Amino acid sequence: MNFTDGRYPVFLLAIFVLYWALRRHNTARKVLLLAAGYTFYAQWNVKYLGLIVFSTVLDYVLANCIAHAEEPRRRRTLLALSMTVNLGILGLFKYYGFFATSLSELLTSMGLHVSLPTLNLLLPVGISFFTFENISYTFDVYRKKIEPANSLLDYAIFVSFFPRMVAGPIIRAAHFIPQLNAAPEYNEQRIMTGFFLILKGLAKKIILADMLGHWLVDAVFQDPTPYQGVRVLIAIYAYAFQIYNDFSGYSDIAIGSALMLGFSLPANFMRPYVSKNLQEFWRRWHISLSTWLRDYLYIPLGGSRRSSARTYLNLIITMVLGGLWHGANWTFVIWGAFHGGVLAITRMLQRGLESEETTHTLGHRLWGVAQTVLTFNLVCIGWVFFRAPTFHAAMTIFA
Repeated sequence: MNFTDGRYPVFLLAIFVLYWALRRHNTARKVLLLAAGYTFYAQWNVKYLGLIVFSTVLDYVLANCIAHAEEPRRRRTLLALSMTVNLGILGLFKYYGFFATSLSELLTSMGLHVSLPTLNLLLPVGISFFTFENISYTFDVYRKKIEPANSLLDYAIFVSFFPRMVAGPIIRAAHFIPQLNAAPEYNEQRIMTGFFLILKGLAKKIILADMLGHWLVDAVFQDPTPYQGVRVLIAIYAYAFQIYNDFSGYSDIAIGSALMLGFSLPANFMRPYVSKNLQEFWRRWHISLSTWLRDYLYIPLGGSRRSSARTYLNLIITMVLGGLWHGANWTFVIWGAFHGGVLAITRMLQRGLESEETTHTLGHRLWGVAQTVLTFNLVCIGWVFFRAPTFHAAMTIFA
């Protein structure tokens, strides 16, 4: 089941009616939310329901052990175990085939014909999202930023909350679990806001994103050779708006669905294509992912606390791994490396211009417009790698 499936409105309506009917029965409404999350997940593949249950129980237990452990070494060991298991599960299902194939091709190019075992595993729905949420939870408990969840039921709802299962936003326990334990307030204005957000998201996804893909994007990226340069350029720009309406549309549906149940999820997109540089773009695009990468990858790597060269390297490493998070393909790695490189250059230029005074002259405003146009085109260059099936296909599109 996904948000554009005809079954989803029926499913959401049923949960909506039952949830508010049970709003004075704390345990019953929580059990309903958990059952809704697992039912939604099982519609994709019931065989993998045990995976999300295992992941939930493991991190709930490990986080409680971390919270009660006093010896720093034991705390670090428990955190490392949580990270290893979570990333191991994600790697097995999402990346094993990619790395096995890449290694096999590398060995073949060196004259070594080695047959590596393959695993025909389906990618569990939402695994990238609930893996990152599990990691952020145990990491925050380890850093003593939050207390562990009061019950396994609360934590299981946090991991399986169905509105954000398909495409985020990535939520944090510190933001979600207090809402879960607060007395639900039936607010018609919030519910109507949520309903209209769902309609807005469906319009973005079905009317704008899908039509742009069908009429302007898909055929060109499938085989650009029959098309002239202008037509290919139109497809590149069209894809920029297709992917925005696709991702932000799903986020609107998720946020709207949660609002109808009385939950507030973080905003995920804020007019990203008006950004004046790539740093600003990542403060506006897929915000829950970019802030996760900042808090749990870039800062632990050292952030900007060390030398300039190390800061630039941290940016590139963070974005390469962020690109790989999106998909198991070298094109995503290149996309991430491209963004990391441009972010490093942006930071380098900003440091060189720190002493300059900002003015509000016409020339300054025009320079701001030029920055926005340049940033948008840099983002579009990156989108070619993101959308193209192979590096060769991306180069053909550029040619």
